Amino acid sequence: MLSIQHLYFSYQGQPPYVLNDLNVEVHSGDYISIVGDNGSGKSTLLRLILGFLTPVKGSITRNTKNIRYVSQKNDFSHAGFPITVHEILDSYRKLLKIKDKHEVSRVLELTHMTEFKDRLISKLSGGQAQRVSIARALIGSPDLIILDEPSTGIDRKSQEGIYALLRSLNQEHHITIISVEHNLEMALANSTNIYHIANGQGHLCSPEQYACEIMHNTGCNPVGHENCSCFTDVTAQAHDTTSKEVRHV
Repeated sequence: MLSIQHLYFSYQGQPPYVLNDLNVEVHSGDYISIVGDNGSGKSTLLRLILGFLTPVKGSITRNTKNIRYVSQKNDFSHAGFPITVHEILDSYRKLLKIKDKHEVSRVLELTHMTEFKDRLISKLSGGQAQRVSIARALIGSPDLIILDEPSTGIDRKSQEGIYALLRSLNQEHHITIISVEHNLEMALANSTNIYHIANGQGHLCSPEQYACEIMHNTGCNPVGHENCSCFTDVTAQAHDTTSKEVRHV
């Protein structure tokens, strides 16, 4: 679905590069979380994938044009214009020239926002506003949804609901997801793969492998929660995998 080959990028157009010889293949049905320290180039890579920036060298091949983007700040609560959830989604449907008027009802149902369809956007909570942003991205049945830190500014309970929704869209509705993440706990719990960027370079691995890498390099719990069920589940799988590999040597 998406192929990145020998990608180099700097904002000056010359070395030193922010991103240095990145290579990654995204397949249909993947749920890939892009992780790394602040300033590592996560959002820059996302902007390159979306075509907002152009690589200095290398290529990005997109095998679908049906891509949607959910930006980091999707809080509609400051919208002064009195518009409802249904109205804002329907206006986007018209913008995309989709004739089926039931499309709005479909995405509201997918995001569990049907009961809020007549609520003013300005009256939504942060989690509800994020669901509307995802519903808007679902209009037209995209093959790929790209998100930039979808849990920013949302309380813990709402975060869990958002990630459960994304997991459902990926696993049950077969939508490919790429998400830039600072929420490592949720990335480990929900992704099929982790793409870790550090020092301008990246590598793709499973959540279990990534959890083990952090434990090996730091000796610390990767999510900073000693009793986190996500971490316990992931590291248990990782240790099982490691044990099996050892037994097969």
